[in-house]
Amino acid sequence: MFFRWKPYVPAAERRRKAARAAARLARRGGAFDPVRPVGRAIAATFWGRAWCQNLERYSDFANRLPRGRTYVRNGSVIDLRIAAGEVKAKVVGSALYTTTVSIESLPKARWKALGRDCAGSIDSLVELLQGRLSKGVMERICRPETGLFPSPKEIAFECSCPDWAAMCKHVAAVLYGVGARLDAQPELLFTLRRVDASELVARAGEDLAFAAKAPAPRKVLDGAKLAEVFGIEMAGDAAPAHPAKSGRAKRPAPRRGKR
Repeated sequence: MFFRWKPYVPAAERRRKAARAAARLARRGGAFDPVRPVGRAIAATFWGRAWCQNLERYSDFANRLPRGRTYVRNGSVIDLRIAAGEVKAKVVGSALYTTTVSIESLPKARWKALGRDCAGSIDSLVELLQGRLSKGVMERICRPETGLFPSPKEIAFECSCPDWAAMCKHVAAVLYGVGARLDAQPELLFTLRRVDASELVARAGEDLAFAAKAPAPRKVLDGAKLAEVFGIEMAGDAAPAHPAKSGRAKRPAPRRGKR
């Protein structure tokens, strides 16, 4: 009995198949969150690109990553959800497969060291999660081995497909899908590694000296942006309990009853 390669499936047919699978899932009442890369690029922002580049540094993943890229571009990842320490996804291949990627929590020592490295950059950290930051501070967060990105030994995965390989193409597609998702929601990287982004802000604030003069308007943090990025409710200015009045207060005129 001879082994036969599976017939080639054109990209357009893969897209149609993924769309049909998503439609069936929707009819059953299942909520789904597909990965939809724009054009050929899987990720367009610093965060997404840095995640993908970090994956490609590891020879452990080299054999399967190319097929994973193809699956993501074809829209085969029809559902992907990132939670604390875990990514769950549904990927369309020969059938609909369920894939789980588990990521270890960031070691506390590394998190503290990263906080010290970023101390004093409170305004930059806010911009960081919005994808706008100086190159130097971005590299601190995404630096191999000392930043937030996981190494292969910190990643475990499983897939419902029959592929015997340590990393199947469906898992590779999910890993690339994380990069695409970080384009729009970079804060999920902190969620995935089970760390709180606001702790970096708090640590930075501890090391900030009082300024001798008021900061320039462009350096003042926007409360609305803080609330949006970190989920912190910013209290408004409290009104004084007894507002001051200028001059002598006038006595109210006496009220006269009807005669």
